[in-house]
Amino acid sequence: MAPVLQPATQELDDADLKIIMLGDSAVGKSKILERYLMEEYNPRTASTYALTLFRHNHTEEATGKEYKIDFWDTAGQEQFNKLHASYYFQANACILAFDITRKVTYKNLEMWYKEMRHYCPDIPVICIANKVDVDPELARKTFQFPQKHKLPFFCVSAADGTNTVRVIKEAIKLAIKNKEEPEDEVMAEIWNLLRESGEENDRSKSAPEATDFDDLRDCVAAALGTRGLPQPPLASVPARAA
Repeated sequence: MAPVLQPATQELDDADLKIIMLGDSAVGKSKILERYLMEEYNPRTASTYALTLFRHNHTEEATGKEYKIDFWDTAGQEQFNKLHASYYFQANACILAFDITRKVTYKNLEMWYKEMRHYCPDIPVICIANKVDVDPELARKTFQFPQKHKLPFFCVSAADGTNTVRVIKEAIKLAIKNKEEPEDEVMAEIWNLLRESGEENDRSKSAPEATDFDDLRDCVAAALGTRGLPQPPLASVPARAA
């Protein structure tokens, strides 16, 4: 069954979860949401803060529990290189996006990440490179930003759907755990996500780098912000995504 999207109007109940989209203008943040939600929509623009709010009703397959999720999109205000503090308030997860065909959008990730961590030091973050359909070979490149900040990283395409469903589902899963479950459960989920993205990256490259648990542990710490980490077992795991 296709996900259901509703306009985020004043009549809707308060959301259970908030996921923010972050990155430069025209990197495809709205298109990624549209691609996942797959329904006609009439989103509300909050002119006071220049926001577009997408309401999505999500049902957990395992438990049947329902969640009202608001996806916050910047509606163009990111062109001023700073977002209103309310954009970040009580966010449960973040999807940080850049356009793989426009170098300046990649360079600006550092600015967006720094601002986001100022307001949201603890939330999970997934980094994505959009428009990989333009040149699939770009997906083989190594990007230093997600390595530096130890973030789960995926190449996606809002045009052909590559990885869009997976990224949104992972963001929802992490947002739920961030709000409701103990910190070790949230960290375990990010560990799994990092392992999976690392294995996929290994298959796309001929000479993957070896990554030990200490390195992966740093990944989890950065993805969660200031949360503490348990001691990992002494073993090796596949390399993380570049």
